[in-house]
Amino acid sequence: MTDKLLMQKDGPIGWIVFNQPDKRNAVSQEMWEAMPGYVKELSSDDAIRVVILRGAGDQAFVSGADISQFKDKRKNMADEENYRRISAAGSDALAHLQKPLLAMIHGFCIGGGLSIAIGCDLRICSDDSRFGVPAARLGLGYHYHGMEKLVRLVGPAYTKEIFFTARTDFSAQDAWRMGLVNQVVPKAELETFTRKYAETIARNAPLTIKSAKNTVEQLGYPPDKRDIALLDKLIADCFNSQDYQEGVKAFAEKRRPQFQGR
Repeated sequence: MTDKLLMQKDGPIGWIVFNQPDKRNAVSQEMWEAMPGYVKELSSDDAIRVVILRGAGDQAFVSGADISQFKDKRKNMADEENYRRISAAGSDALAHLQKPLLAMIHGFCIGGGLSIAIGCDLRICSDDSRFGVPAARLGLGYHYHGMEKLVRLVGPAYTKEIFFTARTDFSAQDAWRMGLVNQVVPKAELETFTRKYAETIARNAPLTIKSAKNTVEQLGYPPDKRDIALLDKLIADCFNSQDYQEGVKAFAEKRRPQFQGR
């Protein structure tokens, strides 16, 4: 583990913090190495209902990859393949998290930071946020998995604009217009707003949310590639759960249900 990536538990909320504020939270290889373990810990804790990614300090969510490591750990294609393996393991851990994953974005959300953000279920940003992918300024090839996620989120025209211009000054309002973020709030209110949003989600039925998250993912695939058996099972899990009985009972009694995720 590394002190450059932190994990915190706060009631029903799990936080993963990119903690390199002196480099605007640029993501290092060590951060990616630590990610799967943190995700596994939060996944296995039934008390955690929502996970939020954030950056430390007040300058950035994540400003991209830690370029200072390029000369030592990404100096050629062999090194690059090793880096991709490590970063892919971290990204895959986040992608397969069965709980809602939110990105709380402030300041810079650039390059690899944007890739991390678009891998989340929801993105909430402050009004000072800045977005972009400067790959065309560096001459590097951007992996198609990341581009596919962006195309699915904002469409091909905006994806081309982001990559062709290599701008790093797309504003929060630009991001909202593109559909890149779900909410834009004043910077001073960002953490409070995001926490309340997460708590709202955490009060809802975990099995229903799990079913919805998987259904949205599967519907993004061609019909012949969808795991319909999985979706049918997740729906059945909802109706066969104690939570379903509790939800119906609470509705009749005009009170807030207390869901247990089983």
